This record gives sequence, structure tokens and C-alpha cells, in this order.
Amino acid sequence: MQKPLCGLTLLLGGLIFNPCAALADEATPAATRADPALIRFVQSVVDTNPRVQAAQAALDASGAYRDAASRPLYNPQLSLDAENGDVDTRAIGISQTIDWSGKRKARTAVATSDRLVVEAEYLAARWAVTVDLLDGLAQHQTGMERESLAEARRALMDDFATLAKRRFEAGDLNQVEFALASLASTDARIQKATAGAALAEARQAVRNLTPRSSPEQWPTLPAQMPELPKSAADPQSLVLALPDVLAARRQVETANATVTLRERERRPDPTISLAGGREGGENLVGVNVTIPLFVRNRFNYEVTAAMAERSQAQQISDDVMQRAYARLTSAAERYELSRGAWGDWELTGQSSLTSQTEQLQKLWQAGELSTTDYLVQLTATLNVQESALDLRQALWRAWFEWLWASGQVDAWLGQGAYQ
Repeated sequence: MQKPLCGLTLLLGGLIFNPCAALADEATPAATRADPALIRFVQSVVDTNPRVQAAQAALDASGAYRDAASRPLYNPQLSLDAENGDVDTRAIGISQTIDWSGKRKARTAVATSDRLVVEAEYLAARWAVTVDLLDGLAQHQTGMERESLAEARRALMDDFATLAKRRFEAGDLNQVEFALASLASTDARIQKATAGAALAEARQAVRNLTPRSSPEQWPTLPAQMPELPKSAADPQSLVLALPDVLAARRQVETANATVTLRERERRPDPTISLAGGREGGENLVGVNVTIPLFVRNRFNYEVTAAMAERSQAQQISDDVMQRAYARLTSAAERYELSRGAWGDWELTGQSSLTSQTEQLQKLWQAGELSTTDYLVQLTATLNVQESALDLRQALWRAWFEWLWASGQVDAWLGQGAYQ
């Protein structure tokens, strides 16, 4: 029994403290950027993700729509006229409608604003895939370590049940304690199977985004997480730069441009026609100007609808900004709480856990601790280790949530810098 207990002590001392690789940029403060291997992996997955590529296609389409809107609104028209009778008539003419009210400029403004909206949505799609991938990696890494802990628990409880059987057969252990040891072994096997299923589910979360890669190719996440950068002290500037907020604000600009377009569409555009020909042997030249009369339909309701949509877009923008600010504040609070709890664990929890394990081992071997008490306390010790794993996963998730809420996803992945 001695050897498995020592193995467990080593496991408890080193299971969740795997140091991350050194950062490539020595000028960057420690842990303010992700590991280079993690950066390369995330970028390769995001660039080839169908959601991101679909957002890129939408961005390309918006650019084409913007270019189309900048082209002239009206094309010239060519007319031919021929008439045979008492007097033969032949005529040719050309007409052109003039964009007198500036509709082309208004359409271009709308399309340009739409393009900016799609740009923000494209960035949001990249960030969403990035955070989903990072969260999946966190689940996978935690699942692997939880499975290792479950395997150590299973081996320990199997050895414990074997020794309990020997003592029961020798008459040193009663029936109740022997049954408790057997149940502990069975429970450890169940937890091992449960941990394996959870690991498979965590792997699926990553495979949803990168189905052609194997778990051996997936990078590890850093054990040490950074403090919030100085830019966190200015939440307003961070919120205003978020893609969701930018998209909402661009929608307001689009709505404003649409109101202008609808107002200009109420103004008629004249059509000028020039014609020339011959009639009865005589040359003819004609000039014609036509102006549509917006009498039966003055297009007032289109303007009213556009103004209502502008008000709607403004209210939605205000709501998005309020929720983004609340999300950023809550994300910072959760991260600080998780990071503080993790710091306490590193300072006192791990050493106390190792000391507790060693002490339990000595007391049980010396006969000063009953089998039942030893089992109960050892199980509690293992449960604390699982809680530590949950805490670290919560810390990762809080960090990823703050990166998204603060708009620092690209900065952490080396795409930019933040202070």
C-alpha cells in the first residue's frame, strides 16, 4: 500500500502545475500574450473555419454592393423611329435621366455604412470561433487531468480494497469496513468512466472546429494567467471598440443614410431627350424634357418608415452598448475573483493538500487512524484536487470571457498590443 500512496502524493503535487513554454517575445511581459504554439494553432483553425469564411464571403459581397452603389444610377436610352406614309419620317434620338437630387451619393453612403457593419460582423465571427476554440481546449486539458486523477483514484482504491480484503480474512477488519472499501473501489471505477466520457465530450468541442486534427496536435493552455492590463481601467474606450457595438453604431449610420436616400427619392429626376431626323426631305432637330409628377404618390410613408427604423437602430445601439459595458464589468470581476482564489490555492492549498496526504498515510500505517476515517479523509483530499481543476478551468473561462468582452482577443494572440 505504501507505493501507491507515494505515487498519489507525487500526482497531487504536480498534476495541475505544468509550466507553459517560454514566450517568444522577450520584450513582452510574462503571460500578457499566449504561447506561440497556441497562437499558430488558433490562427490556422480560425482562418479555415466555415463560419469565418462565410463571414469573409459576406464581406466581399458588401464590397461589391458598395462599388455597385457608387456607379451612375441611370443609363442613356437610344430610340429609333421610322414611318412610311404620305410623308416618310426617319428619326433617331437619345435620352438621359439626370440624377438631379443626388440619389447616387445617398445610395453610396448607405452601401458604405452597410460595408462597415459587415466588417464588424466579420470580426465578431472570428472572435466567436476563437473563444469557442479556446474554451474547448480548456475543457479538453482539464478533462485529461481529471481523467488522470480518476485513474490515480481507481488504482489507489483498488489497492486499498485488496488490502482490506486481506485484513478482513485475517480478522483485523470488520464486515462494515470491508464493504466500505469495496464500495470505494467501485465508486472510483465509476468516476474513472465518467471522467473518460467527459473527456470525449470535451474533445468533441474542439473537433467541431478542427475535425482533421488529433488531440496530440492540440496545444496546452498556460497555467499562469496575467493580471488585467492597464487598459481595463478605461472600460468606455474598450466597449466602443467592440465589434458588436461598432456594428450597432454602424447600423445607426446606415439608418441615417437611408433616411437621406428616401428623402431624395421623393425628388423627381428630369429626363432630357435629343432627337434628329428627316421628314419629307427636311431635317428635323428636337429637344424634349420630361419630369415625373409625384402627385398620386408623394412617397412620404417611405420617409416616415426610414425615420422610425433610424429610431429603432439608435435604441438597439444604446441597448447593445449598455449590455456590453455590463458584460465587461462582470467579466473583470469574475476574472479577478477566480484569479485571487487560484493565487490562494497556489500559495497554501497545494502545500496543505500534499501535507494532508502524507499525514494521513503515516497515521493509517501507524494504526492511529481507522480504515473508515482514513478512507473518508483521503476521498475528501481527492475531491479538493478535483475542485482545484474546476477552479483553473473557471479561471481560463473567465479570462476568455474578459478577452471577448474587452476586445482584446487579437491582442492576446499577438495580433495587436494593449497596455
